[in-house]
Amino acid sequence: MVVNPRGLLRIAVLLSALLSLPALFPRMQVERPGPVVLIMDGEEVADQARFTGKAFLQLMQEYRALGVQGAALYEQSVRNWVNRGLLTFHSANTLQLLYPNAQIKPGWFYLTGPADLLDAIVARWNIPTERVLIGTQTWLATPVNVDIFPAGYDLALARELKAQGFYIVARPFDHPYRKYDVELVPPETDAVVFAGLDVLGFKDHLDTVAVGLQGKPVAWIEGTPQRGFAQLAKTLPVKRLFSIRPEWQDKLSPAETADKFVLAARERGHQLLYLRPYKQSGDTQEFLTILQRDLERSRIPIGEPTARDFSPSPLRFVALAGVVAGLALLVMGLPQPVGIPVAVLLVLLAVGVARGDAAPLLAAMVFPALGFFERHLAGLRLWLAAVLYSLAGVVFLAALGSTPQSVLGLDPFRGVSLTLVVPPLLVALSFLPSDYKHALNFLYNYQFKLGEVAIALVGLAVVALAVLRRGNDAAPSIVPEWELQLRAFLQDVMVRPRFKEIFAHALAPMALLLPWPTWIKNTLLVLVAVGMGSILNTFSHYHTPLSISFFRVLNGILIGVVLGLVGVWVFRRLREWWLR
Repeated sequence: MVVNPRGLLRIAVLLSALLSLPALFPRMQVERPGPVVLIMDGEEVADQARFTGKAFLQLMQEYRALGVQGAALYEQSVRNWVNRGLLTFHSANTLQLLYPNAQIKPGWFYLTGPADLLDAIVARWNIPTERVLIGTQTWLATPVNVDIFPAGYDLALARELKAQGFYIVARPFDHPYRKYDVELVPPETDAVVFAGLDVLGFKDHLDTVAVGLQGKPVAWIEGTPQRGFAQLAKTLPVKRLFSIRPEWQDKLSPAETADKFVLAARERGHQLLYLRPYKQSGDTQEFLTILQRDLERSRIPIGEPTARDFSPSPLRFVALAGVVAGLALLVMGLPQPVGIPVAVLLVLLAVGVARGDAAPLLAAMVFPALGFFERHLAGLRLWLAAVLYSLAGVVFLAALGSTPQSVLGLDPFRGVSLTLVVPPLLVALSFLPSDYKHALNFLYNYQFKLGEVAIALVGLAVVALAVLRRGNDAAPSIVPEWELQLRAFLQDVMVRPRFKEIFAHALAPMALLLPWPTWIKNTLLVLVAVGMGSILNTFSHYHTPLSISFFRVLNGILIGVVLGLVGVWVFRRLREWWLR
């Protein structure tokens, strides 16, 4: 009896995928959307309260009726307390004018106010200070301008908000002259959102800050990586936060802003939705009304966020056997003797780029190409094989790469570009004949036609565009306005598929069901491989729930195949008309 090595490897891939599936369950149990808490920026609310003549707490109660349950309280600076009339601050020159006979040190700065507030403030600084009597008041004197030094929180406001049931977010800011062995946030704090580009205590005091925060969750702000956050996240709970910059929000309608927050909660795992009011109160009310309605429609509860922590299943290591089997299938599917060198190169590339996460990257590079090596399959069966191999790669990638850190976005997938570039290159390489010397000589002496060059350039442009537009942060200039509007429409009616996948699945019937010359068919299949790589690329966004990624891929397959079959019908009708 003859043993078919490829058949055994296919069985190994199938069994590994099936046995690895249970390893996904711990992640799926914790990544369900919600509950989310709507948090209003405290400084923005304070500004609006002053403008409208309302009290801060009165305005928060109005927002509470519209679904807002949280308030973000900033650590105050000396300047803030001065502006609120609680402190008086002067430079030496100004104070000398007020008290001409006082012994005032030139170049120093002087601060006065309630004694308990001064004591609490000076306890936060590690600079020289003196207490001096000038006039009838005791002044705090320092050689450093403390105008923008951290000066504590409005603790009375924090206590009142907590008593009314609000979720309190503290926003401390760092300063080179502050201390870290004091109370860093109010005791009522439910979560901490660091202000600026560095976390509190970066980089020499992170251990002290981790202890001082006493286990309070810290917020990971999407799009704003903060130095030192990863170290704090090792010992403190982490919650994902989504916000929109004020200058960007001003350009969006209330409905558009609400849509972005709902999308973040539904498809990117955010639990803290950090809001800012519009300049016009009517726009703010409309925004919050739409947001609350759409969250309810998406079945995302509003409430206190729960911790998203899980223990990865030991079954995830079964996926390693599947990745190895896939690598062996790659070696056998490529023309010899290039199979082994290419496999070794891919392993080295994966280790070099992803290091300890090399196996998920290998799965993402190899499995999108394997279906195209099943040359015994005809028509759409070849495309179906490519989809199934890609989905097997998805199981291996998700099983091996899903950790609490990656799901939170703290440890992102490395090698995103390779998932889009390597699979089409492997498919193109598989089309080379075994007699590569003769093929190279033929290619060298081949007289290219203008049409062939044009098709090749179009193919390269498609691959380049796919790489440039990877992820969610593609440059706006690359994405036309009509596509942005189409994305928004699809996003409203379904889990929006990626256009690369729609394009690839639409191209597959065109490539496999129409009578193209071999070289054109192969070129089209290389472009289809870009879409297969995009399937793995979709699931490499670990912070997106698996169910969302699955339906994104499924919708891309359904829409793409329907469009492709329509294209085949149109092409055949046009061809019949042309040949009459």
